[in-house]
Formats: sequence, C-alpha cells, structure tokens
Amino acid sequence: MDVRRADERYRGGDPAAGISSLHAFSFGPHYDPDNLRFGAVIACNEERLEPGAGFDEHPHSHTEIVTWVVEGELTHRDSAGNESVLRHGDVQRLSSAGGVRHVERNDGEVPLVFVQMWLAPVEPGGDPAYETVRGIADSTPYAVPEAGAMLHVRRLTAGERTAIPDAPHVYVHVVRGEVRLDGVELAEGDAARVTDAKDLELVAGAPAELLVWEMSVV
Repeated sequence: MDVRRADERYRGGDPAAGISSLHAFSFGPHYDPDNLRFGAVIACNEERLEPGAGFDEHPHSHTEIVTWVVEGELTHRDSAGNESVLRHGDVQRLSSAGGVRHVERNDGEVPLVFVQMWLAPVEPGGDPAYETVRGIADSTPYAVPEAGAMLHVRRLTAGERTAIPDAPHVYVHVVRGEVRLDGVELAEGDAARVTDAKDLELVAGAPAELLVWEMSVV
C-alpha cells in the first residue's frame, strides 16, 4: 500500500482567476515520471472554483473523465450538445473517446469544490459518450467498463466499517473525514494506492466520504 498525503499533491490552477487545483498525479507542468498513473487512474484533481470562475472550452481525447462534486454546483457543456448542472451526490462521466471539447464553470453563488478523476481506456478511439447519475447510493457501484474500473462511493458514520474490494489495483481517495485502512490513518485529501488488495477493511474514525476505484486491468 502506497499512501500519498494531501500536502504532497501538486498545486496548480490560476488563483487570480478564482481557480485552485491540487493534483495527485503528474499533471501539466508538474511532470513526475515516477507518478504518471496507478492502474487505470492517470489523474485525480481537486478543483476549487470561486463564483463565476471556470475552465473555458478545451479538448480531451482517449480519456474517461469522472467527476464528483463535494460542494456547490458544476455547470458542464460539451461539443456533443450535452449540458447539465452537477451537485453533491451526482456522478458524471464524459467518455472523450476520439475527441470532444467541453466547458466547466461555477455559475452558482457559492464556491464550488469537485474531484475529477481521469482513467485511461483499455482501447483508444470510439465515439464520445456522456452520462450523469443523480444521487448515487452507497450500495450502487458505478462501472466504467471502458477502463476496466468500478467506482464505489462510500459515506460512513464514525466507527462504521467497510470492505475494500479485492482487486489488482484499488485507489482510495478520502473526500471528507478520517479513516483507518490496514492500520494506516488517512485524513481528508489523503489517498492510498493498493496493489493486489485482498481481505482489507476500512473503518471510519469520524463521519467520512470516500471514492474507491476497483480496477481489474493490470
């Protein structure tokens, strides 16, 4: 198990434009050849946008982009004609495939915080696709078969336990709260990269929210 702490992430964004970013993997100008990916995950970015701030239209290709809003509202528009407002509890996936352009903005009146995770597809190419699942439940995993991955969203009360999936690669990101995984304490913003996970259990030391990727592709 490889634990990465919140304060180890690369800082980015454009604070003058109301954008602050934290990158868990090599990203943009923060190139680290030893931190390019884990399993299918090639990016896990925490984005903070002030009201009125956002990312202007920009391209993506050959990437599965999954977004989880922590607080506030995220407005999404893309070149395929999709437009939506994403709120806490919703899962959004943009399969950029052969190429798509999109805009992400905070059109609300309060600060927006979201976690965006990029996964490499098993096979590149294809047609772009878009999906939003509203109010996903704890017991409903979200499959991204294009990347050989499954997202588990867990919301735990203090003292509650949950099993970690047995898989070649498991990526655990703590959105809120404090948890203990195999004797290791993890706090908000911390992440654990687990190889060959088997019979692992996680317990919450305080109310917690977690994003757990189960990845079958080695």
